[in-house]
Amino acid sequence: MPKLQGFEFWSRTLGGARHVVAPMVDQSELAWRLLSRRHGAQLCYTPMLHAQVFVRDANYRKENLYCEVCPEDRPLIVQFCANDPEVFVQAALLAQDYCDAIDLNLGCPQMIAKRGHYGAFLQEEWDLLQRMILLAHEKLSVPVTCKIRVFPEIDKTVKYAQMLEKAGCQLLTVHGRTKEQKGPLSGTASWEHIKAVRKAVAIPVFANGNIQCLRDVERCIQDTGVQGVMSAEGNLHNPALFEGRSPAVWELAEEYLDIVRQHPCPLSYVRAHLFKLWHHTLQVHQELREELAKVKTLEGVTAVNQELKLRCQEDISRQKEGEKPSGGLPFFHWICQPYFRPGPREGSKENGGARSKRALEEEEGGTDVLSKNKQKKQLRNPHKTFDPSLKPKYAKCDQCGNPKGNRCVFNLCRGCCKKRAFREAADCPGHGLLFKTKLEKSLAWKGAQSRLQEPQPAGSGEPGGFPEVVGSALA
Repeated sequence: MPKLQGFEFWSRTLGGARHVVAPMVDQSELAWRLLSRRHGAQLCYTPMLHAQVFVRDANYRKENLYCEVCPEDRPLIVQFCANDPEVFVQAALLAQDYCDAIDLNLGCPQMIAKRGHYGAFLQEEWDLLQRMILLAHEKLSVPVTCKIRVFPEIDKTVKYAQMLEKAGCQLLTVHGRTKEQKGPLSGTASWEHIKAVRKAVAIPVFANGNIQCLRDVERCIQDTGVQGVMSAEGNLHNPALFEGRSPAVWELAEEYLDIVRQHPCPLSYVRAHLFKLWHHTLQVHQELREELAKVKTLEGVTAVNQELKLRCQEDISRQKEGEKPSGGLPFFHWICQPYFRPGPREGSKENGGARSKRALEEEEGGTDVLSKNKQKKQLRNPHKTFDPSLKPKYAKCDQCGNPKGNRCVFNLCRGCCKKRAFREAADCPGHGLLFKTKLEKSLAWKGAQSRLQEPQPAGSGEPGGFPEVVGSALA
């Protein structure tokens, strides 16, 4: 059967999906996808997977995709980050039997993507992206899709989208922010860019950005003409977003925990989800924030969730008639609702624009005022200092720039040293790597084994002459 493409792929394989859960690192795992599907999501993406690790590590494949078969987790798109056509296609070939399409991440704006040279930091390398998409389109049995961020210029964004379409991309998700718009600088996503892309290409387009409730979904489709709308943070704070409901937080938290018991995932994922769901309540009952951060088991997380539920029910019982939500929230804190990320503080007229984090720290009382995270570290280690002038200076690895081992024979960090020592069958006592020694011992052992297996002349006193010795002794 020929591979479906474009609108036929969207309508038949994806069922004309309009409500889409975004790929989120450590957050769009199977349990969360199943919860979202129960509440209106029609298509989900896996978390972003690293193509190179996926190719070389069987455990990584098993943990992230090759888990138990789950028929209700379809349609599903697997997303990879990659910067090498061959590696991307190798990973996609290993994943294609477990999904309905393979997505190339061209939208991640984080520093880790910059260091790894993937995500939005490939958006200027059009020749490389063409080769990646062309090869995947040729080799895979499922369609290849892309998720991108926009350029500041609409015209350049349109040409970028058209280039990906021409290379073989069958569905395009457009996040209406530039790669610089992240964290407190996120701002508003540009639906104008998305609308322009939708008009310029002949493949389905999903919009991403500014989606906090079902009304936003409907307005986005109407304003941009896209086929579907993807939600990330809106979905994390309210998994029932696509149903148009805002239920009590504990309703969805308890449902999610039940799913996790059936489809386990790392506790860090579970804890992170509850921090998002209970975000507004944890501003009120702050002591439970510490409890949630400390628990080490699923039972402990469940107990904190139950305590939060009881606190909220007490708050409800004390609620006065006609009382309105505090803190400018649209609903009371125990109701699932959007979280609007605060923007950077307005800069003074003298310096114009947003100030750096360090400048704000100095304004609020100097560098002696430590962040909560640093205060926790100092509690664990009272002698720890955060003064940059007192921190030891480390010599850098000759290859990657990380701190090198002080006694490394190659002047490398442990990771680079291990690769070189393995490649050259060498030892590095400084890092405790003994590839040469182990190889010599292995060869010596094999030599000894082969000598033991050689036949010995009769009467020599060795095992081969044993019967004759015994015979003479008996005579």
